Amino acid sequence: MKHLYLSLLPEALIASMLTPEEFGVYYAVGSMKKSRGQAIFFEIDPDFRMDEFQIDEALKRCNPHEDGTPKRSIYISVYRVLERIPLKTLQKLYLVTQDGRTLGLEKSKELPQTDDGMHLYREIAPVNPLVASTLDPEAFYELIVRNPTSLVKVPAVCFAELKLGALADDPQNGDIGNLPYDNIHHLRDCLIELRTKYVHTKMVDRTPVGGLPYRTIKNGIFVGNEKDILYYPIPNQEELIKDYYSWWRSASF
Repeated sequence: MKHLYLSLLPEALIASMLTPEEFGVYYAVGSMKKSRGQAIFFEIDPDFRMDEFQIDEALKRCNPHEDGTPKRSIYISVYRVLERIPLKTLQKLYLVTQDGRTLGLEKSKELPQTDDGMHLYREIAPVNPLVASTLDPEAFYELIVRNPTSLVKVPAVCFAELKLGALADDPQNGDIGNLPYDNIHHLRDCLIELRTKYVHTKMVDRTPVGGLPYRTIKNGIFVGNEKDILYYPIPNQEELIKDYYSWWRSASF
């Protein structure tokens, strides 16, 4: 069977003969020509077609090698892919650790309940800054994608909300606990500034080093374009330990 995948790290549309779990191992652990690293990707409806993408041609080339091993990847597009993929074609979202452990997430019909504290967002694609905000996830998406008065916008975005712990309510004195963020003093300053000035967002880090720290994801992954937004909830820590322990153990380092 042939599959279509929308990779977010980096952004690309890919055809493959590998199952999502096999593709996750290949894309994260890689081969001699690729370095080790996280992978985040959607499986796309295999019937999806668009004139802008040469999908049928890619699928024709996606055939087993002479020794019978499956073709692992045929790149269809590597530029401005997310914004051109209709959200209705997105199926499961896969979070893959550096050693190839794969967690599949189903999309939810409802967005998560929000609180009144501060929020921390890590954008994943098409850009990847770390942003503190007073806005809940839906309002944050509206600001950077759909708000006509915003000076800085993107046509589509995928992002995660990260845990702030006690800092969400008390950025100045709250206990950081086991939060792994670099330069915690700068993060505190950004959160305090949001409380004292009439701004809704504050850039914490324009170019965060490393991948997305999975263990800090607060509720899930959001993906939206100018038409709609989808939410992919992640199981809570207790469920992850009970049902997905190997992934959780790998994601915790």
